[in-house]
Amino acid sequence: MQQSKGYLVLNTGDILEGNWLGTPNKMEGELVFNTAMTGYQEVMTDPSYAGQIVTMTYPLIGNYGWNEIDYESVKPSLAGFIVSTPSENPEHYESKNTLIEMLEKYEIPALSGVDTRALTRIIREYGEVYGKITTDPADKPVHTFVNPDIVSTVSVKEKIVYKTSDPANTPTPHVVVMDFGYKHSIAHSLLDLGCDVTVVPYNTSYLEIQALNPDGVLLSNGPGDPKALAGHSENIKHISENFPTMGICLGHQLIALAHGATTKRLPYGHRGSNHPVKDLQTGKVMITSQNHGYVVDYDSVNMKNWYVSHVNVNDKSVEGLKHKTKPLMSVQFHPEAHPGPIDTHQIFVDFIQQFITKGEKQHA
Repeated sequence: MQQSKGYLVLNTGDILEGNWLGTPNKMEGELVFNTAMTGYQEVMTDPSYAGQIVTMTYPLIGNYGWNEIDYESVKPSLAGFIVSTPSENPEHYESKNTLIEMLEKYEIPALSGVDTRALTRIIREYGEVYGKITTDPADKPVHTFVNPDIVSTVSVKEKIVYKTSDPANTPTPHVVVMDFGYKHSIAHSLLDLGCDVTVVPYNTSYLEIQALNPDGVLLSNGPGDPKALAGHSENIKHISENFPTMGICLGHQLIALAHGATTKRLPYGHRGSNHPVKDLQTGKVMITSQNHGYVVDYDSVNMKNWYVSHVNVNDKSVEGLKHKTKPLMSVQFHPEAHPGPIDTHQIFVDFIQQFITKGEKQHA
C-alpha cells in the first residue's frame, strides 16, 4: 500500500509524524488514549468518543478485521484515529472488512506509524490536549475546547422501539433509555434480560417519558462535559424521583448533578477495558470497561441521601452511587462491557429487580 506522510499537530507545540491510513482528511479534536488490547471496532463506533482523536496504546490494531455485529452506533463519531501498526490482512471468521476499508468508508482521518507511547506520555503530562490531523506540520489546531453541544450531534432525533424476543407470555418490563450517546450494547443487554426498550432523545421531558409508561428509566453514556447539560438537571431530577432510574457514565454524572453534587475533569481520563473497581458493599474488586474524562466529586455527594457504592481502585474516584431510600442508582463504568470483561453485568440485573420486585411503575 502506497503511504503518504501525515502529521498530528498538538496545541502543546508537539508535532508527531505518521502515515495516512486511507485518504488524507484533515480534522481537529481532543486527544485521548485507550488502553484496551481488543475492541477497536466498539471503541470507534462508541458515540462517547465524538469530537475526540483516539490513540490506541496497544501496538497492533486491526488484526481481526471489522464485522457486522459489534457496532455500538450506526456509524463512528470520533474525530480521528491514531495507531502504531495497522493490520492489512485480518484473520477472523466473522470479519467482513479491514480496518483500513472502514476508515475509508466513514472518512475517518487516521495515522499509523505514530509513536503512540510518546503521544500517551504527552497526554498524561498535559491532561487536556487538542490536536489536528493534517498534511501540513505548520497547520495548528484552532479549536481547543470541548463542544458544549456535542450530545445533540449523537442523540437520536425521535424514539426507537425495541421488543424483546422472549416468547413467554408474561408481562414484559419496559425501560426507557434517554440517549445522550448510547451504545447499542446497552439496549441489547436490557433486551437479553427480557425488557422492552424505548430509546428517546436526550432532551425528552418528564411528561413525554411518563406518557411512555415505563417501569424504569436509564440515562446513557455520551460525550462531552456533563456541566454543559446542567440546563437539563431539573428534568432529570424529576424523572429520577418518579421512576426507578439508572445512569451509566455520563448518565451517572448527570444524575449526580441533578441531585446537588458536582463533577470535575480527570487529569487524563479512564479509557480501556482493565480498570479495577471496588464494590464497597461486598468488598469485591471487578475489572471494568471505562470511557470517561469526568467524574463525580466525592466530597460533593450528599451522604444523608446517598452512599458511594463503588470506587476506582487506582485513584479512589467515585464509580457508583446509590440512593438510600429510592430505587435510584448510577455507575461510572460500563456494565454492558463492549469491549471489556463482563464482571459487572449484574448491575443491569440489580436495576431491573428494583421495579420487578416492587410490581409498580412509579415511586414517591
